[in-house]
Amino acid sequence: MSFLEKIKLSHGKEGGIIEMVSLALPMVISTACDGIMTFTDRLFLSALSPLHMNAALAGGLVVQSLVFFFFGLIGYSTALAAQYYGSGRREFSSVTATQSALIAFLACPVILLAFPVVEKFVYMSDIEPSQLNLQIIYMNILIFGALPGLLRHTLSCFFSGTGRTGIVMVASILAMLVNVGLDYIFIFGKFGFPPLGIKGAAFATICGSLSSFLFLLFVYLLPDNRKSFSVFKSFKFNLEVMKKLLYFGYPAGLEMFLNFLAFNMMVFLFHSQGGVVATASSIMFSWDLISFIPLLGIEIAVTSLVGRYIGAGKVDIAHRSAMSGIKTGLWFSFIVLIAFLFFSEDLVMVFAPQQRNDLFIEATPMAASMIKIASIYVLAEAMMVSLVGALRGAGDTHWTMVASVAFNWLAVLFLYIIFNILSMSAIAAWASLVLSFMIFCFFLFLRYRSGKWKEIKVL
Repeated sequence: MSFLEKIKLSHGKEGGIIEMVSLALPMVISTACDGIMTFTDRLFLSALSPLHMNAALAGGLVVQSLVFFFFGLIGYSTALAAQYYGSGRREFSSVTATQSALIAFLACPVILLAFPVVEKFVYMSDIEPSQLNLQIIYMNILIFGALPGLLRHTLSCFFSGTGRTGIVMVASILAMLVNVGLDYIFIFGKFGFPPLGIKGAAFATICGSLSSFLFLLFVYLLPDNRKSFSVFKSFKFNLEVMKKLLYFGYPAGLEMFLNFLAFNMMVFLFHSQGGVVATASSIMFSWDLISFIPLLGIEIAVTSLVGRYIGAGKVDIAHRSAMSGIKTGLWFSFIVLIAFLFFSEDLVMVFAPQQRNDLFIEATPMAASMIKIASIYVLAEAMMVSLVGALRGAGDTHWTMVASVAFNWLAVLFLYIIFNILSMSAIAAWASLVLSFMIFCFFLFLRYRSGKWKEIKVL
């Protein structure tokens, strides 16, 4: 018996490693492409100055915090579509997508109305004026990418929930290519275009997202998909499905919004400590994001598989899927650990500006130390995304919301005390956050181990 045959016997069953990898790998590539898009924005802008990079990080977080409630709410359609798919009611997977699209359209006026209010809070922050001006410019353009972003997410959730993650991967690669190419052209003014700087980064991001949505819409409306999922019949309001989506999805949306707002507050607290800390933390958060985003692909895959097998009444296989997700994530995270621990200085120098910059030089050792500290918890991240994916796939969204939101806002309070009362260093503050994150992962494990997720009925 060959080595590959032995692997297939041990891992090739339902919910095993092979099934997990076949579903997760395209999603890992997809989320990695999204991470590269964000990373490239900051990398190209860092060539202009650290202030441009810092403004893109902070401004992007502000806009995302406005969108993320609806992003999380729509995101539950992955689990719901998967449960309908697993139960044999395929036509309701497309009905779920339609209800998600309705939410996306209704969300846009809310987001645009809330934006001026949030913008005023940004003006009231302690960010340096030179960074603040760039940040406001970036935000005022990026906010108009909310609708194509939410519609893209709607169709991505449909294809992920029905097990066709390869389609999502192709759409994400397209978005990345468009975004990175236009970043180069718009930011630096190539091929006859004027140099737009941070404005160009925002325009490129919107164009990338729009191109991805149009591709997904094209595939969604192909004859095979229309026939398999009765797509045209789904183009109407369905109260039953909408109620399920709102009931199980709003905790995920609220969790994502409040957690992202908390993360935004953490970034602002670091940036309020001056230009050196702002630059060091921006570099560290950029690498942390590029390492974490691929793990979100595993989370989506776990959510899809657990939802599918829960819908089919196969709870044991749903559990096996969660364990396969953890094993898959650990292999990826081990590579990240090595990179963060032994190549931190090289990772920092990737963001070196084209011209000598004293601010970057002063921030370099701090950024390298922060990246090394981040290596401590990358393995715990692999466990976290799989456990969260499993709990959400089973419908245990209310508990995860309460626990996750409480943890993140306690972390914000803790960080405020560290900086403003205890007057500790940025490195000590980051080390404390890493430790608290690992504690939260332990609580997630206890919740999963309790088995209460197995008793929840969604359909």
